[in-house]
Amino acid sequence: MKKVLIKIRTSMKFLILVSIATFCIVGAVAFLYKPIYSVTLDGEHIGYCAQKSKLQSRIDEYIENGNGENDNVAFVQLDEMPTYSLCLLKRGITTNDEEIYQKVVETGTTYYKYYAILEDNEEKIYVADFQAAENIIKGLKDKNSDNIDNIQITEKYETDLKDFVQEEEAVASLYKEKPVVKSKTKIAKTTSNKYASSGSTSGFSTSSNMSKTSASLGVSLIKPITGTITSRFGARSSIRSSAHTGLDISSPTGTPIKAAAPGTVIWSGRKGSYGYLVVISHSNGVQTYYGHCSALYVSAGQSVSQGQTIAAVGSTGNSTGPHLHFEIRVNGVAYNPQNYVY
Repeated sequence: MKKVLIKIRTSMKFLILVSIATFCIVGAVAFLYKPIYSVTLDGEHIGYCAQKSKLQSRIDEYIENGNGENDNVAFVQLDEMPTYSLCLLKRGITTNDEEIYQKVVETGTTYYKYYAILEDNEEKIYVADFQAAENIIKGLKDKNSDNIDNIQITEKYETDLKDFVQEEEAVASLYKEKPVVKSKTKIAKTTSNKYASSGSTSGFSTSSNMSKTSASLGVSLIKPITGTITSRFGARSSIRSSAHTGLDISSPTGTPIKAAAPGTVIWSGRKGSYGYLVVISHSNGVQTYYGHCSALYVSAGQSVSQGQTIAAVGSTGNSTGPHLHFEIRVNGVAYNPQNYVY
């Protein structure tokens, strides 16, 4: 029995010594070293982080929402995700969480979500959200646009973000008036009323009075046609007696010309070097001119909406080829259309 007690006492002393030694070793390690995560990316060591969960949560947030600067970010695709390995390092070594984060997100590809409006399967307009796309479709339906049955909406996920168009401008751009069969000759000669007659130009000016400054119109304008600008405002040419009071946009004969803004037609007929000309009066003394037309689809005194087809591109009057001569005048003074459109 005595021998048993001696063995027990000896074992207890040994256990106590082992515990003390272990405690001292652990204490020394804890004093000199700290647990930390070694981070690698695509097999390359890129630093150390103290809180793995905090860093990874930040990376996951970036994958879902990007950097938060654009509401149309759908997600970010990273080429590689970091891997973490727990290790012990001397306490003097510092972590570099921010540098690790930047190296990880640098490999990302951002995908944007937005909506395209198609006409005959061709993408025409881009908007930020589905509600805006639906509002544009509704606007075209309300205006009884001739192409409404050919308009579609599609969801897009792309790495390039397109330029978005405002709803009102999109409706005006996409709108197509239902065709009305009219005699071109008859329309071209519709000039005898209180707004426009071959003997009076009191409703508008054809002078060379122009300003190179920019005036506040108070009217939102859209492009009457798309095409190549062949002669700019203020340009001089052998075919003109003075500086160019408008902008020439080249386009094929017959191309529909749209009203740049809502207003009242004050001239629709032939006018000297302009050839067949439409003049629309808007608010604040603003008028827009559409010259060298091949056909006129509106009459003086008629109210028109923005985007409504009013004429067709031609080469009548003082012209060397099919194009639209587009002017913007305020109280009779011509201003550069490129300050407002194009």
